[in-house]
Amino acid sequence: MLQWSVYTRLVNGFDDKEKHLKRLRNNLPPEGSVRCLIVTEKQFVTMEFLVGPKKPEECHSHADQFQLF
Repeated sequence: MLQWSVYTRLVNGFDDKEKHLKRLRNNLPPEGSVRCLIVTEKQFVTMEFLVGPKKPEECHSHADQFQLF
């Protein structure tokens, strides 16, 4: 298992992404593993659902970029 849980954050462009990455870097735990993967909305929408339906909040996304952390 690579990661116990995955969190997502919608950001509106490069500056917003940098702001949230800085916030994450300033609040890292003393131990463990924290990774960040940046994907565009175009990449995100190509994700395939293997089990379970889309959540309602996933059906109405119009952002340029998603941030997964």
